[in-house]
Formats: sequence, C-alpha cells, structure tokens
Amino acid sequence: MITSHMYKMAFLSEGIALNANPGQFVHIKVPGDNSLLLRRPISICDVHPQTGMVEIVYQVVGKGTRILSGMNAGQVIDVLGPLGKGFTISREIKSAFVVGGGCGIAPLKLLMRRLKEMGVVVTALLGFRSREAVYGLEEFEMLSDRVLVTTDDGSLGRKGLVTQVLEEELQQLLPDIMFACGPTPMLKVVQRLAKEYSVPCQMSLEERMGCGIGGCLVCSCAVRTPDGGFEYKRVCKDGPVFWSQEVMLDEATIGC
Repeated sequence: MITSHMYKMAFLSEGIALNANPGQFVHIKVPGDNSLLLRRPISICDVHPQTGMVEIVYQVVGKGTRILSGMNAGQVIDVLGPLGKGFTISREIKSAFVVGGGCGIAPLKLLMRRLKEMGVVVTALLGFRSREAVYGLEEFEMLSDRVLVTTDDGSLGRKGLVTQVLEEELQQLLPDIMFACGPTPMLKVVQRLAKEYSVPCQMSLEERMGCGIGGCLVCSCAVRTPDGGFEYKRVCKDGPVFWSQEVMLDEATIGC
C-alpha cells in the first residue's frame, strides 16, 4: 500500500520487462474467484529489464482490485502483456512537459525514465486530491528536471488544478511536446491548451476495457478522420495513447 487507496505490485516477467514501452498496460487475471471472468487492465508503471521486474500501481475500486491488493509475495499471477500502443518518443525531442493526474500519474514513470535516458529536459506537472493521495514524488523528482505539484485542497504544493499551472508554464515556455495521462476532465483541458499553444501532445486515455485485445469493442472511442468526420477506434488496441488533436473526448464511448 502506498496511499490509503493505492497499491504497488511488482512481479517477475522477463518478456514484459524487456519489451514494454511507456504507456502500455498488462491484463491481469484475478486469482481465486471464478466469478470474475474479465481480466483487469493496469498500466505499466516501470520495468527493470536487468532483473525482469515489472511494477504496476493501481487503485482499489472493486472486488477484483481488492483481491489483488491482498496477494502475498511468492504467489503466482496470470498476466498478459505488454498490450496496447504506448507513447511515441522521437529522437528530435529536446524538452517535454509531462502532465499527470491522480492514478494516471503511474504510467508516466517509465516514460520519464526513457526521456531522461535520452537527455530530454523534462518538466513534470502532477495533480493530486490532497497530500494523503500523493505517491511516487521522490522518484519523479529523480527522473525530471522540475516537478510542479498541485493538490485540490492546497495541503501540498500549489492549491488548485494541475491544468492551471500548465497554462502558466505554457505562457512562459513552450516545450517540444507534451505527454498527459489522467481523468477525462483533465485531458480535455490539456487538449484545449495543446491546440491553443500549438504544442504536439500525446494523451493516454482511461477507459473501461473488456477483452484487452481489441475484440469486444467495449473501449471504443471517437477519433477524427482526415475528411472531417470521425471513426471509432479501440483504446486497448489502437491506444491507449493517441495524439490530442485526433481524439474527440466530448463524444460518448461505446459501452463505457
């Protein structure tokens, strides 16, 4: 347990550790309860290829994640992954803003590690509900050049929304690219700011998933097409990462 509702799990999987890209996820079968047929999709937080260790961070929101939170060291777990399309990191990137909110901050750790390895100047903007909800701050400070923290109640860092600080930063300096992951209301503001300030932006969407491999269409989202229309793409297969200018966040998703 890393906060009152957030848990961190580490498991060994050489294949996932070697092949995972930032923004991808794993699909976990909940052990010990045959009534829970659907696997749980959880973003990959970090990987350690040398040891085969994979880290995930998740919030307990129901029966399945509650069972996962009660697992003990040494137990075997059934995991599929890495799945989905993660963040695209270009060699031309020199500076980046990484924006995260709540549990959406977890998958940004591996992204920031890769950016740091490439010598990218990283500013991390992280939003939490309160001091009690903050996690991983020391690690993010090690992986970035600057960390700006906001809390809804002002108990740590700046009081208010992380998108307010983001706009202030964009008024001072435009990065080569922005990366974002968090709740949809936050992503909508990030999307608007990316357009207003003409900054390329990749966003990882948070949607409910069924099969996790693109077969059931439960997690479909509306994406703009070149002819001005839109089509539905699968968050689990075509995403969860999309370019901000192509995602129609105001359109209802199928089955969600």
